[in-house]
This record gives sequence, structure tokens and C-alpha cells, in this order.
Amino acid sequence: MRDDGLAALEAQVARDLTLLDYPARSWVPPRAHRDGHVFDVVIVGGGQAGLATGFGLMREKVGNILVIDRNPVGREGPWVTFARMVTLRTPKHLTGPDLGIPSLTPRAWYEAKYGADAWAALGKLPREVWQDYLNWYRRTLNIPVRNGHDLIRVDPEEETGILRLTVETAEGETLILARKLVLATGIDGAGRWHVPDFIRGVVPEERYAHTSEYIDFTRLRGKRIGVLGAGASAFDNAGTALEAGVASVDLCLRRPDIPRVNPYRWMEFSGFLGHFASMGDLNRWRYMRHIFDLNQPPPQDTFHRCVQHANFAFHTACPWEWLRMEGEEIHVGTPKGVMKFDFLVVGTGFIVEAAFRPEVAPFAKDIATWADRFTPPKGEGNPLLIRYPYLGDAFQFTERVPGGAPHLANIHNFTFGATLSMGLSGASISGMKYGVQRLVQGIVRDLWLADQDHFQIGRAHV
Repeated sequence: MRDDGLAALEAQVARDLTLLDYPARSWVPPRAHRDGHVFDVVIVGGGQAGLATGFGLMREKVGNILVIDRNPVGREGPWVTFARMVTLRTPKHLTGPDLGIPSLTPRAWYEAKYGADAWAALGKLPREVWQDYLNWYRRTLNIPVRNGHDLIRVDPEEETGILRLTVETAEGETLILARKLVLATGIDGAGRWHVPDFIRGVVPEERYAHTSEYIDFTRLRGKRIGVLGAGASAFDNAGTALEAGVASVDLCLRRPDIPRVNPYRWMEFSGFLGHFASMGDLNRWRYMRHIFDLNQPPPQDTFHRCVQHANFAFHTACPWEWLRMEGEEIHVGTPKGVMKFDFLVVGTGFIVEAAFRPEVAPFAKDIATWADRFTPPKGEGNPLLIRYPYLGDAFQFTERVPGGAPHLANIHNFTFGATLSMGLSGASISGMKYGVQRLVQGIVRDLWLADQDHFQIGRAHV
């Protein structure tokens, strides 16, 4: 590692930002409130999306912001918590959090820390290295983050439009006031992880886990593991279990074959990433319905990570039809016979529905979904997609009944739940280059329009 290289890079970042520092003055007038300081923007989530949004706002001289995250420092996001891939699934040259500043790119950081030859020899970035990059990014840019702060409720003030955020900390509940709220809470940030009822209601909780949960694989040594799901996370967990010394892993999927086409790589071009959200509802629906039907397959190296083990098997056209406990064994009925396991790993994804999010659940009924705005053509329905929130042009929630919940325009859903409305943007590294810019410009526009009378000639200092 090259500490001198990082010091030189950080000096270059400071110089680059100075050279680009126009306009240079802060401009948003402060708001007074009887209950204390009012932030212009509060961002929930200190991972890659939340940090990049904070940086984007700071570049637009919206500096009265705060990022909060419930996790400890360095454990924001999935990379060193429940993500179990060896490397990122995205190509190493991909950019995003840098927002167009070359000295802030992952490559610039990696070369400064490990050398240009190490970058040239690198295949993909290890996930722990990506977290290290994000830690450096946050520290170098001095983004204001408070860890150990968990948003549990949002209460809008009708008379002022201010959002009252109840936040839980180690010391108890505290109140934070904000004009704008960005939910940058990741893949499950618009709903919850999903475990089918036929598992949850039959198997004891200590005998199964969703791929998003902490799993102590060391205690599973010598056990027979059943994995349900065909996505990349299912294979990641299977590989981790095999490397931990389990007796066997059987991965089951309902599809007749493992998906082989990765639609996420297809989406990575400027037309789609930058302008998907500008299309009409019918085309947005058709594009995303097709992409979701394809699903995201495991990367080739992830697949080989599993199949190199003789005690790994995958079973296509093999849905789990029923489960029951027989003594200490979990019996699973499939079209290929009964399988017997000691522990289950459930890779069945997540469900997008605002009512599952405690911070917005009290007014979830006011949030418009695609079901409220769009009727798919006959034969083109999708019961999961139709529940996604129908967002405005800057990721803001929209009202189910016009005029019924005006505060929703000040809550921006920068999560995977934005995918149907906005494309590959909110929770994806691949879409950040375009998504963060759209989000930030929308917030800046709204702040300006709300304060435009303050700047009228004769009132403002000109």
C-alpha cells in the first residue's frame, strides 16, 4: 500500500474541486423552526448512493445536509455485512460516485493505493476493497454522516411542509427536521426481503435464513444445505457454504434452465441509463417486465465457484412444493422427489411495497403505485411490478389522490423501488452516474422554486 500515493491523490481531489468550484457561494436561505435546526436535505443511508447524493448536493452548494445510517462506520451497505460474492459483479472500469471527477474514480484511488500494475492485473474489485474505497470517499469529501441513527418515523407538518423525522439512537429517540428527505436505503429500501409463507410457517427460525441475513456458516459444517433460488445471491451463499465445509449443497430453481443473459450489462449505455425515465409508461413497463423476466444470472466466476465442489448440485425445474419437519430433518417435496436438509438458505428476493417500510407505513396508502396510474395490456401483467411506486421525475413519491398528501413531493425514493419508474439508477452502481445527477438537480430545482420569492429584486441582496 502507498500512503504517499493516497496523500497525493487527496491533494489532487482538493485541487480539482477548487478548479471546478463555480458558482462558489451557498445560496439556500435558512429556515427557522421552533423545534430547532432545519436541514435542507436529510439522506437516509450512508452507502454508495447516499454518499454520492450528499456529494452531489454539496457541489451545488446545498451544504445544509445530513446523512444518517443505522449501522456503525464502515458497515453501511451490504459489502462487509450480508454480501457474499468474492468480487463486485460489475466491471472494474465502471464509474459512479465520482460524479465526473477523475481523481475520485475507483481506478484513481486503487492505483494510488496499490499501484498502476496492480490495477492492470485486477479482474474485478473485491467487495471489501469497494467498501474501503467508499470509506476513503466519505472521509476525503468530508460528507456529514451520523452513524447509529435509524429513521423510524416521518411526520409531515401541514402548516410548514417541514418533515419531522423520528430517529432512534443508542441514547434514545431524537428529532431531526428536514425540508427534503432522500431514502437511499438500498435494495430492500422500498419494501422487505421475502421468505415464502410455506417456509416461514413450517421450519423453525433457527433452521433457515434469507440470503440478506447474517449466517454463521461455521456452525453449518457437516450439514446438508438446501438453497432456493437461481439468482446471483443464491449462488454466492452456496459458494460460501461450500467453502465453510458443509456436507452438501443442493440449489433448486423452478426455471427449466439457469439464466444465461445478464440484462444489467445490456442496460449499460448512455441512452438507456440517462433517458429511460423520459419514456412513456407503456414502454417503461414493457422494457422492465422483460428484464425482470430474464432475471440476473450468477456471473461465470460465481457459477464456477460452486460447481468446482463435488458436493454441490443444482436442480432445474425443481420448485419446492411443500415442506415439513421429520424429527430434526427438513423434508422438501419437489417434482424430482423428496430432498432432506439440515438448513435452508432462501434466495427469493424482496417485495416492493411501501407498507412494509416503518418510516413511511403511516401514509403508505397515500403513495401512488403503478397500479394507480397504469393498466398493462392484456397478457402483459406482472403482479409484483405493478406494486412498485409511481415516481416523479426526480424520484419523488407521487400522490394516489391529487392534493391528498402534498408532503410526498419532498420524499425521494432513491432505492431499487425506483427501477420501474426511473430505470437502473437508485441502488445500482451501474446507474449512479445518471441517477444521482437527476436526483440532485430535481432537489435543487424544488428548493429554488420554494424560495424564489426570497430572491426577488428589492428583497434579496443584489
